[in-house]
Amino acid sequence: MNLKAIIFGAGLALSLGVTPAWPGSATLQGSEAPRVAVAIFAGGCFWCMEPPFDKLDGVVSTTSGYTNGMRVNPTYEEVSAGKTGHTEALKIVYDPSKITYEKLLQVFWRNHDPLTANAQFCDRGSQYRAGIYYSSEEEKHLAESTKAAIAQSGQLKQPIVTEIVAATAFYPAEDYHQDYYIKNPIKYKYYSTTCGRARRLKELWGDEAGGQS
Repeated sequence: MNLKAIIFGAGLALSLGVTPAWPGSATLQGSEAPRVAVAIFAGGCFWCMEPPFDKLDGVVSTTSGYTNGMRVNPTYEEVSAGKTGHTEALKIVYDPSKITYEKLLQVFWRNHDPLTANAQFCDRGSQYRAGIYYSSEEEKHLAESTKAAIAQSGQLKQPIVTEIVAATAFYPAEDYHQDYYIKNPIKYKYYSTTCGRARRLKELWGDEAGGQS
């Protein structure tokens, strides 16, 4: 059992009836609403992926969930057991007039470990694999270009294994996972620190490492 599952505990009730959210651009209701777009990234524990994106100007919302798997409406228990093929991921709704997809990619790369397959920090299993899930050829090009630039820079001493694949259905995680770092700051801080996330990010990225709440 991974550290996250231990901290989370086995006694919480599940939220049922989750509806999948498909990636791509969207338009908010109302004539004055700005156009928004969607990015989907996986960087290990979705609790820890929310803070660095929530603080960015131009990010409208973040949603923890599951993507790139085989089962419809998977539960946390199913995904964490590695039974569905999904990975824990983050859906980011953002305003392209305020922040670019390329900027989101920059933040994403420096907030995960791109050198470790089927694991992130202390969590092990394909459900923690890192990935970029693109919904257009432009997003695919930007993802591959940023990956190539990092590889060519020589900053990382091993091959990058973060997957870059076309987006599939994204299923929001149960309500108690959303904004976990805000709702349960003590438990979140203990998990993040004990898991060694910030320490590993510093080893990989130095001063460019993404900050963690």
